[in-house]
Amino acid sequence: MNSKTWTRIIAMTLFAALAIPVQLAGQQHIRYTVTDLGTLGGTFSQAFGINNKGSVVGFATLTGDTALHAFLWRNGVMTDLGTFGGSDALPYSVAFSINDSDEAVGYSETATPDPLGENFCGDSLICLPFVWRAGVMSPLPTLGGNNGQGVDINNRGQVLGFAENSTPNPNCVPPQVLHVEPVIWKRGKAEELPTFPGDSDGIGGAINDAGQATLPTGNCLLPFLGPPSGHDSLFRHGTLTDFGTFEGIPIAANDINNKGQVVGVTSGPVGAETEAVLWQGGVASGLGTLPGDVASIGSAISDNGKLVGQSCDANDNCRGFLWQDGVMMDLNTLVPPNSTLDFPDPVGINSRGQIVGLGAVKSTGELHAFLLTPSNGEIAAERTTLAAASEAGQRPKVVLPENVRRILRQRVGFRDQMHGLQSLSR
Repeated sequence: MNSKTWTRIIAMTLFAALAIPVQLAGQQHIRYTVTDLGTLGGTFSQAFGINNKGSVVGFATLTGDTALHAFLWRNGVMTDLGTFGGSDALPYSVAFSINDSDEAVGYSETATPDPLGENFCGDSLICLPFVWRAGVMSPLPTLGGNNGQGVDINNRGQVLGFAENSTPNPNCVPPQVLHVEPVIWKRGKAEELPTFPGDSDGIGGAINDAGQATLPTGNCLLPFLGPPSGHDSLFRHGTLTDFGTFEGIPIAANDINNKGQVVGVTSGPVGAETEAVLWQGGVASGLGTLPGDVASIGSAISDNGKLVGQSCDANDNCRGFLWQDGVMMDLNTLVPPNSTLDFPDPVGINSRGQIVGLGAVKSTGELHAFLLTPSNGEIAAERTTLAAASEAGQRPKVVLPENVRRILRQRVGFRDQMHGLQSLSR
């Protein structure tokens, strides 16, 4: 499942270098065709989730960039999923995940002011979780409070996310007033999930088809819906297992597949290094970085164990990577050299190996959703040249426009656990 569990915002961490060699032996036949998914008429789009049929969800701006709406891209067509209203300044909704029945989940602002003045989605309006089925966006219930968000959906139709209950949290200061708790919605009914002992609040991160879920918990999540300063745990058979640490740094989970493998990132206080991590069977392994980089983030994992994420240098130039069979590869070296996009932030991968995320248009610096599809024959003539360039490190390293680096800085760390692109749209 692709959570994008997405994107809770914290400041960029300062990173210490930890690189591993990248070797392409046995990998030279991995090649992708590139699809720019476009927008809903504006200049921006971001993909968050993809199912095994190749349907993609995310959000995009409308003409004039005056609204930001959830979308479903299917068979070359991007469909506007609408909103529950939202502000006059920028009506806003986002879809984070889609299952194989093309059911999508996310959240949308309404036009109703939050009676407690909370800023759950960015405009102090009530923000509701939704499920989209067969052309209809339907709100999901909260736990008695005003706000919530849907984050992930599995193939059984179970929705994972978080919502407010009706109990004030005396330990928090405005704009957070009520407790925020992890939730699973089954057949439209909200069921509160546990938080780690000692943690008063939490969110839902990612869920697989067995109902195993990642649950970051802590105390006081607003105003920025940032990372809980507590624990990140695996919820399985009614119990919580703390993911613990890797090399002394806490692990934050970003995705879980149907084998129970979890991908994430080490995330400590400012000044601590950040590295992509694979957690399986209670054991965490670091994935390192691409050559010359100092930090990496694991974003999503497929059922066959392929990972995607980011590798970044000290100047916040980030490259998307594919990790397979112990080898990390720069996505930019696996596409035709005349591609119109760079791929700084892949956030989803399906069982067919298709990858989605946030791409940068080389000619304009605009940010567009992308889809990479494995190709066996279309660009066979380029295989030898690309493999040789990659092995020798001869392909020029991508230098991203400042606006792209700024956005990526804001999304490092727990970005895939709180879907916090709210602030980028304001």
